[in-house]
Amino acid sequence: MARSHQRGTVRLEYNSWVGYMNLKVLDPTTGESNWKKQRVGVLGTKSKMTKHQAQDALEEIIAQKTGGSTQPRADQRIVTLGWFTRNRFFPLREGSTWKEATAANRKSAIEKDILATFGELPMEQIDKFMLQTHLNRLARTLSAGRVMHARFFMKAIFEEAVDQELVQRNPARKLILPKELRPVNKVTLSWDQLRLVLASVSLRDRILLTLDMTETFRPSELFALRWNNFDMDGRTLTVNQTAYRGKLRDYGKTKKSIRSVHVPERLANDLWLWRQECPNPAPDGFLFPNARKRNGANRNGFIRTDNYRARVLKPLAEELGLPKLNFQVLRRTMATLAQTKGSVKDVQAILGHSKADTTVNVYMQSIEASVKQTQEAIYSELAARPPLLAVS
Repeated sequence: MARSHQRGTVRLEYNSWVGYMNLKVLDPTTGESNWKKQRVGVLGTKSKMTKHQAQDALEEIIAQKTGGSTQPRADQRIVTLGWFTRNRFFPLREGSTWKEATAANRKSAIEKDILATFGELPMEQIDKFMLQTHLNRLARTLSAGRVMHARFFMKAIFEEAVDQELVQRNPARKLILPKELRPVNKVTLSWDQLRLVLASVSLRDRILLTLDMTETFRPSELFALRWNNFDMDGRTLTVNQTAYRGKLRDYGKTKKSIRSVHVPERLANDLWLWRQECPNPAPDGFLFPNARKRNGANRNGFIRTDNYRARVLKPLAEELGLPKLNFQVLRRTMATLAQTKGSVKDVQAILGHSKADTTVNVYMQSIEASVKQTQEAIYSELAARPPLLAVS
């Protein structure tokens, strides 16, 4: 529960000041939550306390019960899921297990998928049935990933509340994922579709997308590259910054995001030629600057991923009749097609993944032709003539 701004109500009952406050409670018959006035208790006698003093005493009690600053912990009976999540759970995750971009995305999902429904309810009133039916409803409209994350964070939030002794049990501990989950969209493109994309764009975008497809950069890595990161003689590019939501950062999504990559000779030559036409070829200039004009001056800053996706990739997909085209599709496509070009460890290194499991289980998709070829090879081995048995 966020800190309450209510002052409560003071009444004179039998020559004593009695305090009341508003509390949101769940009606077990309807499943709806409603505001109800709750008796806090006797604040003091009329002979020893004025009404103003009684009001001050009541405000202090309300602050204590709703997680205010007068006491270090909130009252177990009325602390809500929203207050605990925003004031206890989020701060523990931010800066420790969640990076900036991760924190923003996960907090937004938790607000939409969990707190929008249960945020105002006291944690002690939330049970397994309520959480499971809510999870089942989410499965009808949201992707499998969103539903799995919702289940995970329900369990994690309540588990933290148990550790902090604000609830006695974790009602989300045995939640079951609904069987009917929407399949995750894992579209990939073919080599011919990739070539068609490159043949349909301007020089800047052709080199930008060729570089991204070859090196499988994340967009945050791609758009932060500067000319002083490019070594023409050594044919390498070094990622030492990333760009995210208009900000440059000295770190990446994983430890392996900050790295140097090999650039094929012809691509290195194309980059050198592009530098001759680049609006800002200075060493500290970006490889692919946003050269739009604002207030009469060239910006020459880095491109924002969302702008490039909306202005270049989405219209291009519609024009070429592609099922989908964004940087995630390109990374998944290259991870899939690269199966026939190198080992899993090779592909992991190219994508900058910390774990090979991510490369194999999330990005790589099966290739139908390769599966058929493998089946043919298996059958050929089985159908081969068996060795002659030795005659004794």
